[in-house]
Amino acid sequence: MFAEMGFRDESLLDRMQDATEQYLREAMPHGMYRAWMAETDGGRVVSGGGIAIVPWPGSPDFPGTRRGWILGIYTETEFRRLGIARRIIETIVEWCRTEGFGYVSLHASKDGRLLYETMGFHPTNEMRHYLK
Repeated sequence: MFAEMGFRDESLLDRMQDATEQYLREAMPHGMYRAWMAETDGGRVVSGGGIAIVPWPGSPDFPGTRRGWILGIYTETEFRRLGIARRIIETIVEWCRTEGFGYVSLHASKDGRLLYETMGFHPTNEMRHYLK
């Protein structure tokens, strides 16, 4: 996914992979990360995505104690434009609604932005300051 988005530094991608594996080993058993996958009848995983659930102190627009960020929505090239990613996102959003989240966030790639907008996601005022 990240290579398709233009990230080509193999050492950086390897470090990200290591960090992701460590995160998932800690977060999944504690319910802080959930994932959904789509597979073919033959068992090949062709799409997936997940949500990171983090403790949060609440805000006026949602006074709850946790927030969710959708992460890693990806579909294999030959399975795109079949509605699979949409179905994964719909499933995650419905799970969040059932769990009582007031909203869910994500960071969109340029290729995913239109899909997310058609599903009701809106840009926010998030800003970022890189420390390295």
